[in-house]
Amino acid sequence: MKKKLAVLLVTCLMGVLMAGCGKKEDSTFTVGFDAAFPPYGYMDDNGEYVGFDLDLAAEVCERNNWTLVKQPIDWDSKDMELSSGSIDCIWNGFTVNGREDKYTWSSPYVDNSQVFVVAEGSGIAEFSDLAGKAVGVQRDSSALSALNNEEEPDNIALRDSFGNLTEYADYNTAFMDLEAGAIDAIAMDIGVAKYQIESRGTGFVILDKYLATEQYAVGFLLGNDELRDQVEKTLQEMAADGTFAEIAEKWGLSDSICLGK
Repeated sequence: MKKKLAVLLVTCLMGVLMAGCGKKEDSTFTVGFDAAFPPYGYMDDNGEYVGFDLDLAAEVCERNNWTLVKQPIDWDSKDMELSSGSIDCIWNGFTVNGREDKYTWSSPYVDNSQVFVVAEGSGIAEFSDLAGKAVGVQRDSSALSALNNEEEPDNIALRDSFGNLTEYADYNTAFMDLEAGAIDAIAMDIGVAKYQIESRGTGFVILDKYLATEQYAVGFLLGNDELRDQVEKTLQEMAADGTFAEIAEKWGLSDSICLGK
């Protein structure tokens, strides 16, 4: 009798543990994001966290009966947040390229490029014009990775031509310095650049040549295939029924999306 009871208890315990490995239907889904990275994720004038990626996450949660938790994080601490379990995924204009083996990824959903933004009338029109100039970039960003990519000698040479390269915690601060003349250019994602320029009105332009091209996806802890598969399935359903495209149109990103195309 005791043996049967012990087996029953072990079986129940295993069931509980296995249930905890995945996302239950009534569970929370915590998204880690940079709260100063519009239009993907940021705080609006009403103090609310909004953005393209957060709208996508909200729809995924709605369809899975999950409660969405929007967790702003320091971008350079994202790996610690993910590995500690503080967040379930990194979903905020997160670049796959160069990180393929570090995370478990959803399918790419946005095609993105890295560009330089300069002030109108600055006289900077080509990469060669950046020689000796003060350039800004966000810490631990894709643009910084592109500038430090040893497999792209032209990028290394370009970086070494700068007068100095300043790393910022966020692009809002970088834009304030660009506007004030403290720096001459910012290396950044094209989607974010377009949003910043549109929201600030005239005064800035994007150089025609791209520094690098890349793709965005949702990043999960390496090996967390189960949660990735649940989110991936829902994203594919959203792409098939047109919801994904509707959300992209709302945020002015229709030309950038690649999921379902």
